Amino acid sequence: MTSPTITSPSHLNQDGKPPAIFLMGPTASGKTALAMKIIELLPCEIISVDSTLVYRGMDIGSAKPSAEELAKAPHRLIDIRDPSEPYSAADFRDDALRHMKQITEAGRIPLLVGGTMLYFKVLLEGIAELPGADADIRRALVTQAELEGWDSLHQELQRVDPESALRIHKNDKQRVQRALEVYRSTGKSLTELTNEKKNSALNGRWGEASTQTFPYNVTSFAIAPKDRALLHKRIADRFGLMIEQGFLDEVQSLYRRNELTPDLPALRAVGYRQAWEYLNGSLDYDAMLERSIIATRQLAKRQMTWLRSWENVHWFDSDREDLTQDLLKVLQTVTISNDTSTKY
Repeated sequence: MTSPTITSPSHLNQDGKPPAIFLMGPTASGKTALAMKIIELLPCEIISVDSTLVYRGMDIGSAKPSAEELAKAPHRLIDIRDPSEPYSAADFRDDALRHMKQITEAGRIPLLVGGTMLYFKVLLEGIAELPGADADIRRALVTQAELEGWDSLHQELQRVDPESALRIHKNDKQRVQRALEVYRSTGKSLTELTNEKKNSALNGRWGEASTQTFPYNVTSFAIAPKDRALLHKRIADRFGLMIEQGFLDEVQSLYRRNELTPDLPALRAVGYRQAWEYLNGSLDYDAMLERSIIATRQLAKRQMTWLRSWENVHWFDSDREDLTQDLLKVLQTVTISNDTSTKY
């Protein structure tokens, strides 16, 4: 079959804005493999959109592209932080916009690939100025959780900020706590503050764009197996392979570093958190395996929830034959800021 080709980014320009491509999907859906095929046919450069791949020394558990893959297709925003250094969605937005600008100015197309949906959202919409931590409110929330349970706090979040409650799993204690802390300290929900940021964004300026004023015309793709059981099997198989590849040795090397603690963002990543608890004796080996796989399935479910609410996204079965060809056909036949989407 002859491959559809797009030889120049200008082929996709609309309204004076350069193109960008988002390739999203749940964990273990095959995003990296597809991205590797895309760059063989399009003048693209890859930017990673993954909150774990940013950290050095966290390779196996994050399914980081291999050295061979990175030599063939360099990924920006991989290995840019030590695990001791927090990396926020706001940090990502600044870095991603800078790299997208560099890629565009080189006459190429930014291809953003990953499953950290919050990063994609913040990139498009900007991020609200949130209040700093309030120790008194935080202590009150922890005390309430101890007395009533975290389910009760999540139910409160559903009442005051249903959109955030939809995105934040009830077991994600840190984010539930933070969302309620923001509400109690400001009287406004995270959703309200984010919408205020969108409405006040400056038109067309780098780094201060909302969905409407984002300085790129974006085509968004999402891939996932249609059969959820297949995705669950892939998650289990991949974690088993990670164990064989030495994942526990990788976490052990982090565990030996006295300055690293399990409350750091890097070590709260799925798999790493459970492996850390195994090493400190909180979990036995079988429980670590089971909880890691369950946590990864829950992550995939949250990613799918985000994606189902995403506007103007083209869905593809990740096992579809000629997936790359079909994706390129979409790029040939739609404008980069299309108003319609295919549904999964």
